Amino acid sequence: MIQKSRYTIMVVPYKEKDSSKREQIAEMFDNVSPKYDFLNHLLSGGVDFWWRKKAISTLRSVKPKLILDIATGTGDLAIEAVKQLNPEKVIGVDISEGMLSFGREKMKKLGLENKIELQMGDSEKLLFDDNTFDAVIVSFGVRNFENLEKGLTDMCRVTKSGGTCMVMEFSNPKTPIIKQIYEFYSGKILPLIGRLVSNDSSAYSYLPESVKAFPEGNDFLSVFEKAGFTQTKWIPLTFGTCSIYIGKKP
Repeated sequence: MIQKSRYTIMVVPYKEKDSSKREQIAEMFDNVSPKYDFLNHLLSGGVDFWWRKKAISTLRSVKPKLILDIATGTGDLAIEAVKQLNPEKVIGVDISEGMLSFGREKMKKLGLENKIELQMGDSEKLLFDDNTFDAVIVSFGVRNFENLEKGLTDMCRVTKSGGTCMVMEFSNPKTPIIKQIYEFYSGKILPLIGRLVSNDSSAYSYLPESVKAFPEGNDFLSVFEKAGFTQTKWIPLTFGTCSIYIGKKP
């Protein structure tokens, strides 16, 4: 079930259900939340740590004091932002209470409850005033939006004039041999391991399907710019399996 337009990518985890993509994404992350961090690190071979470090390092020059972390999950990107940028506050929002509950426990253990606030929130209907945040960041979350342009436009709305948006998302490698290896791993190995560890047969099949359907590179930049961002930049990582996108709000 893949319906792809320029701005709406209707790949869903549970194809047999009639619920909305938003509802299915929340259900999926609630289901996998107990094993999410473990699987993230296992399935990426630990390279996800480096990806987050690289993504946050792109914001060092702008020194944001108030940061919004979209689709924060258990808060790993927010934690990396505090380590590198030392902002006054990071607010993380997510639609999965299961993910947030594990994230809050993580913040307590790290003593970061006063630096990082995690709250329920719909990334396409952000409950914040216009021009609130110095930076808006998101890792592996915009692919799950029901409407990409709508979500990015709302992210632009809450970003201060002159502020920065950083999006990190999976992408598809173009080099033939790397592409073949990646497609075999993501299509066969990743869903099998994910199913065995998480007990959710759909979640880790959804991941490669959603990556394949997602606009990447210059196609993503065109949506990014239509949402209101300028001075956009695309930074491919790890043979093109991951991409960082940077945009400024005028």
